[in-house]
Amino acid sequence: MWLRQLQILIEGKIREIDNPQVLAEVTAALPPLPRLALVTNDVETLNSLFRDDPRTLRYGGGENLYGFEAIKAFRAGRSPAGLARRTDSIVITTYGNDFAVASTLFYSDTAPARWGVRCKPGCVSPRAGASSRPMSASSTRRNSPLA
Repeated sequence: MWLRQLQILIEGKIREIDNPQVLAEVTAALPPLPRLALVTNDVETLNSLFRDDPRTLRYGGGENLYGFEAIKAFRAGRSPAGLARRTDSIVITTYGNDFAVASTLFYSDTAPARWGVRCKPGCVSPRAGASSRPMSASSTRRNSPLA
């Protein structure tokens, strides 16, 4: 029942997917890919990319973190060893005027057969101000070739 109510709400609010003007606006508003921050574990920069909120989530390759404080603690204790990666593709999809999902395919530099997908949904419109930082992120890693 709740799923159908959510579907009705979304259908009523989201009139258009990937409106070219909104997609351009959201793409321009996104911070540059934090590749250097990721591979060097630049904790300050990485923390600045997420909303400081107890509801912020991070589902990582080997951990699930609930709340911004847990995410900060994880990053503070994380070693930068083995974090090097290269990005293959980024897909940004907008839903309505103020919500988008950015999905990135990446490969590990230290393990050529290892690949992963990072997905960050969020309210990323410049009109959203401070709330434009993502409140969730997930990262999936695999050791098998892409099919």
